[in-house]
Amino acid sequence: QVQLVESGGGLVQGGGSLRLSCAASGRTFRSTAMGWFRQAPGKEREFVAAISRSGDSTYSTDSVKGRFTISRDNAKNTVYLQMNSLKPEDTAVYYCAAKFTTSNTWFGVSSTEYHYWGQGTQVTVSS
Repeated sequence: QVQLVESGGGLVQGGGSLRLSCAASGRTFRSTAMGWFRQAPGKEREFVAAISRSGDSTYSTDSVKGRFTISRDNAKNTVYLQMNSLKPEDTAVYYCAAKFTTSNTWFGVSSTEYHYWGQGTQVTVSS
């Protein structure tokens, strides 16, 4: 079992930055690949970024490449999403997700691949 708690959301002006954090419970964090997803009002949940359990492999969706960076600190049981140059279209509830894996390079890009989810944190970007 993994419990995930996101933090760091808020209201920011366009062009600004936020860093989201996702803290995981337990001693199994090193065995989990992690992902960030977001859901805007009236839209489906979409993939944002993912990182392998070792942190060696990362991937982000095209719309955030060059602006968002995913990272993790296994000693702190935390995954981060650094978001720079924010745009109004980034406004959404952001969720972190976890999946146990034995691969040091695997990560998932579909929400159906993840088994554990946080409660979400709201990010609002004003124009």
